[in-house]
Amino acid sequence: MQDVRKAIFIVITLLAAFALLATSCGNDDDSSDASNREDALGDGSPLGDGSPLGDGSLGIVEVEAGDAIQIRSLQAITGDVAFFGIPIDRATALAIEDYGPIHGFDVDIGASLDDLCSADGGAAAATTVLAEEDVVGVLGTSCSGAAAAAAPLLTNAGLVLISAGNTSPSLTSDLAGNAGENHHVGYFRTAHNDLFQGTAMAKFICKELGLNTAASMHDGDPYTQGLAQAFNDAYENEGCTVTGFTAINKGDTDMVPALTELAAGNPEALVFPLFQPEGDFVAEQYKNVAGLEDAVLVTADALLVDNFMKLPQAENVYITGPDQNFEGNMNESTGRTAAEIAAEYEERYGETATSAFWAHGYDAAVLLLDAIKAASWLEDGSLWIDRQGVRDYLFSVQNYNAIIGNLSCDNFGDCGSSRIAVIQNIGGEENLDASFNNVLFRYAP
Repeated sequence: MQDVRKAIFIVITLLAAFALLATSCGNDDDSSDASNREDALGDGSPLGDGSPLGDGSLGIVEVEAGDAIQIRSLQAITGDVAFFGIPIDRATALAIEDYGPIHGFDVDIGASLDDLCSADGGAAAATTVLAEEDVVGVLGTSCSGAAAAAAPLLTNAGLVLISAGNTSPSLTSDLAGNAGENHHVGYFRTAHNDLFQGTAMAKFICKELGLNTAASMHDGDPYTQGLAQAFNDAYENEGCTVTGFTAINKGDTDMVPALTELAAGNPEALVFPLFQPEGDFVAEQYKNVAGLEDAVLVTADALLVDNFMKLPQAENVYITGPDQNFEGNMNESTGRTAAEIAAEYEERYGETATSAFWAHGYDAAVLLLDAIKAASWLEDGSLWIDRQGVRDYLFSVQNYNAIIGNLSCDNFGDCGSSRIAVIQNIGGEENLDASFNNVLFRYAP
């Protein structure tokens, strides 16, 4: 088999180059390809004859003896959202150490790249990755807006992008078989689809709290707008009423005009799935707006971070996000438990993870490493990695035991366990651990 692969390698690589060129010049709408992934493994399944996965159609990367397998991490590591991206970045480093070499070759993640939690940042970081021809896959981005710009660049070049933090439905699908507007084949995530989070938020407010009216806001980002719309739809499906829906701009500090608009409907709940610092200003200013003084504040996982939760205005705010009850969970590829990894994280970095998605980062990294292992083989002292095989493996993942729970990847790249929890923030830096554990509602689709 290896002799055959070697004989056709040059031909396959040339054909793949022409194919990728045609793809980059053609239609960006990859959604139709996703439906053809029902049997992604084919005859190359490691469950069958043990052959490496892939057909060479996206190119084959050679890692020469003495070199390392190259992957990259693209997260939000500076600015107001760094508290969200840094724990993911750190957890991926721990995962690579735990996993060890692949077929005797070390894995090099290189210097962490910053997605800046923006479309411009995502595009710039992706361009930096593409300047290195031997990169096999990318872990990231932290923010959905960055992924919307980075994913087409990376996937059109034959790479995979696996996110631990993106939750916008636009990046995958509507969970009813229709691709999202920002979906590209080759994009995967361990984070949940926000259609689940929107449903959990709606059920909690409408049924658990018994609040029949709510208003929501967003900042135009794929994450904030997608989640706010998902909440609106689910809330009305529960029989409750959305009284207002408005947008602010990123960088706004005066939220009174938007809040005044929403106050006209006299909502019982105010839903604001924003990032910092905009979310900080909403929580601080809403009580000064007539009609919102008694509104219950509900936000989401972008503010499920230490930096927000310790603010005075964040006290008693309800926050939805991934369920962090990882007790008893173990990553089946590394054999490490959630408790062991959390302890290692704290020992290594001198603090607990400041966002809820650190475990998603660990599992995303391991999935990528498993995929590389399944799509690679040794020959003439080099390691050969089939880029199509990396995708094939990820599309094949079913019932994988991970830190965050059981993972299965669908035809659009959604792999997450999608378990959502709602906490109420107790308030104060000294109560952060208690707040994260103050779970009032769980939703498991």
